[in-house]
Amino acid sequence: MSTTSQSNTDRVFIFDTTLRDGEQAPGATMTFEEKLQVAELLDNMGVDIIEAGFPIASNGDFEAVSEIARRSKNSVIAGLARAIPGDIDRAGQAIRPAARGRIHTFVSTSPIHLKYQMNKNQDEVLELVTQSVTQARNLIDDVEWSAMDATRTPIEYLARCVEAAIKAGATTINIPDTVGFTVPEEYFAMFKTLIETVPNSDKAIFSTHCHNDLGMAVANSIAGVQAGARQVECTINGLGERAGNAALEELVMALKTRGDALPFHTEIDATHLARASKIIAAACNTPVQFNKAIVGKNAFAHESGIHQDGMLKNAETYEIMTPASVGIKETSLVMGKHSGRAAFKDKLKDLGYELGDNAFQEAFVRFKDLADRKKNVYDDDLVALVDDEMGSIEDKIKLVGMSVSSTIGGEHVCDLKVSIEGEEKSVQVSGTGSVDAIFNAIKTAVGANPHLVHYGVDAVTGGTDAQANAHVRLEMNGKIASGRTAEPDTLVASARAYLNAYNRLLVDRGASAQGVMAG
Repeated sequence: MSTTSQSNTDRVFIFDTTLRDGEQAPGATMTFEEKLQVAELLDNMGVDIIEAGFPIASNGDFEAVSEIARRSKNSVIAGLARAIPGDIDRAGQAIRPAARGRIHTFVSTSPIHLKYQMNKNQDEVLELVTQSVTQARNLIDDVEWSAMDATRTPIEYLARCVEAAIKAGATTINIPDTVGFTVPEEYFAMFKTLIETVPNSDKAIFSTHCHNDLGMAVANSIAGVQAGARQVECTINGLGERAGNAALEELVMALKTRGDALPFHTEIDATHLARASKIIAAACNTPVQFNKAIVGKNAFAHESGIHQDGMLKNAETYEIMTPASVGIKETSLVMGKHSGRAAFKDKLKDLGYELGDNAFQEAFVRFKDLADRKKNVYDDDLVALVDDEMGSIEDKIKLVGMSVSSTIGGEHVCDLKVSIEGEEKSVQVSGTGSVDAIFNAIKTAVGANPHLVHYGVDAVTGGTDAQANAHVRLEMNGKIASGRTAEPDTLVASARAYLNAYNRLLVDRGASAQGVMAG
């Protein structure tokens, strides 16, 4: 597979930036192990290019990109770099282990960015384009260049920048809608003009990168493809800065389902989409809205009598794609307290999990405990259980024991025991309510007072014995982190979600990672 030629006109390359742009969403920080898990999934499902991170941001980002590059079997592994020599060198070092690597460098081009962010004039930025691409090209053959805030850049100047990047050796030209400003007709015209007027435009692949601030990221991306772009930058679940990016699953299924109107194809195995959505949602603690296209819980649900009648007669009356085509299965209730290890392992494999011996044993113990407390164990229960286990594998602070006493109109007290890097600590703290007492007890035990940005609880499945899925978002010292845990006991779920979020606050991403974006 070559990503430097447009000879195969109907092939669209998928550039997934979940691990870079997606992780820049507030609270979406992933652990090292979660990043490796996500990268392996993307590699297996047919993603052409994985943007594994921003190596200069922190040692953790550098190490994750390097390890992903080392492990990748199929995908090109890209590292992001600003138009700064140190950034580009660091990105080159990070992707060096990859069988096929790419340096993705960017610079702002719009008047508002040049004035307020870059403090440079057009000629100075044009020189930066040449210098940065040249430096990257001296390190590796596959170089992508992006014009940040391209859709608010005068087309004449943008064309000059694109020409300079191609002349310096860029093999992919990304024209991002950084702030989600454009509309499909404008974006189509921009690509059409650049491809038709810039000298040697045929020597590079043109790429889209659209944000969803006005809800048009997918529509704009498709418009770019129709105008000649042959790479689309996107994320699982549309995760990303502010309102997010173009959703990979929506783009892939739009091209797959409407081949009559959109004669293009990708190499993505769409049966992985539902599982990918769940893994990303769990790793980033960002629940998928029920009515989310393709992968939402209601995407293939029908409650209206008229719709149900039509579905019973012929599924095509109200479904334009099958659940199986995106990896959603019809079955749900199959596991219980009498299920053994073999059945549990087979079920996890069916759900897309391949766990090591230790992780499997821990998950099985939790499953048996859940089955003893819960009458019916559904697929969603197992997904929540395993994702919760994997998300807390690196936690330094763990819940050991807890009891809460409450009196109507009276005092609410939490007796809490936690393990802090192996050392146990017990506290007794009161609060205005049970959850308030729990959170106060955790803050007392760990000796910190993060700001509670969000707290919510919903049920994983139906019924009074349903697991409670608790979500907590904390902010401290300018960092935001989210925690998510599923437990039959709502109070225990709340405590573990709070601790999960706090543990994520302890993960050092590096100050330079905050607020930095390309596209």
